[in-house]
Amino acid sequence: MEFERYAVGRLPALLGVARAMSGDAALAEDLVQDVLLKMHRRWDALAHVDNRDAYVHRMLVNEFISWRRKWARLVPHASLPERRASPDSSDALAQRDALMTEIRALPKRQQAVLALRYFADLSDAQIAAALGCSESTVRVHAHRALAALRVQAVAFLANTEG
Repeated sequence: MEFERYAVGRLPALLGVARAMSGDAALAEDLVQDVLLKMHRRWDALAHVDNRDAYVHRMLVNEFISWRRKWARLVPHASLPERRASPDSSDALAQRDALMTEIRALPKRQQAVLALRYFADLSDAQIAAALGCSESTVRVHAHRALAALRVQAVAFLANTEG
């Protein structure tokens, strides 16, 4: 019963972090589901963990980083589903899509750092614990990711003004 309360209470936040890391709602759901299944199996053994949220963030990051090894779970489709028409907010959507494309092009650890920092609002120490690295490594990942995004933004603006 304790696990169910924990999972239900943390599910929206975990889905949000996973979505921010992966850029894909379906993949985020798969990542969170896999992590929660693993936690459920070991729930009694995790009683000694002081900060379960940090432990779960670590599991989520590890699952996200190793997800490519599990590519066999995806079933390729010959065609993409059609998108439904929506109210015209094309500029905002285009900018968001362009940003998400650039974020997805970053290395997985940099994506994880950005998601944990800006979506989960974790400190560098908490991110370092989740990634299993030092705080300075977290800052380097964040700096490089933001620098790469800035370079892409400048190139985008130069191409559109021209």
